[in-house]
Amino acid sequence: MLTLFDYLPSQNAWKVRQLLNHLGRPYRTVIVGIFEGEGRKAAYRQVNPTGKVPAIQLDDGRTLAESNAILAYLADRTAYLPSDAFARAKVHQWLSFEQEHVEMNIGSLRYWTMAGKLPTRPQAIVDGKRVASQRTLQILDGQLALRPFIAGDDYTIADMSVFAYASRAEEAGLSLDPFPHFRVWIARIQAQDGFLATVHPYSLDPHSTAELP
Repeated sequence: MLTLFDYLPSQNAWKVRQLLNHLGRPYRTVIVGIFEGEGRKAAYRQVNPTGKVPAIQLDDGRTLAESNAILAYLADRTAYLPSDAFARAKVHQWLSFEQEHVEMNIGSLRYWTMAGKLPTRPQAIVDGKRVASQRTLQILDGQLALRPFIAGDDYTIADMSVFAYASRAEEAGLSLDPFPHFRVWIARIQAQDGFLATVHPYSLDPHSTAELP
């Protein structure tokens, strides 16, 4: 059985849970206490050299890390990753966009806000991420005015990936009022069969107020 190395408040890990739920694929969960240093232990570094979550381990012992790489692997030959080369590349385009623009800006702001770390971050960096986050939401809103899903006409892992942090922008102190097409898209994703509505706050982990070791 597939093993998912997870940390419940992580929306990167949520992406993988979301796809596994859509696929109806059974798996077992190993929770990694990242704020307690479990990600830095030698045993877990054999799974993921960066010590981050999520990661998966296959039945044969092979391991794979990075949420979007995991999505691409698990979605191969399913409805959530197109077989057409160009359509597939468009999905990867938005997976890259998610990593560079969504997670790095909205995801960081959300984490700092929810874990009480904003006061410890330089104001110039916080302000820069706010500006970049607004720009990211504007891009998404503009693209979603043109089509129902971020990579085209069909729901794919690109939507799951972008949704993970972008849909939680209000938890980062960002208003979604100026982005009507983006808000309609959020509702469209939430209406998908097998959508996982449960989001785990950082307050679930009493150690999350500390910095990552």
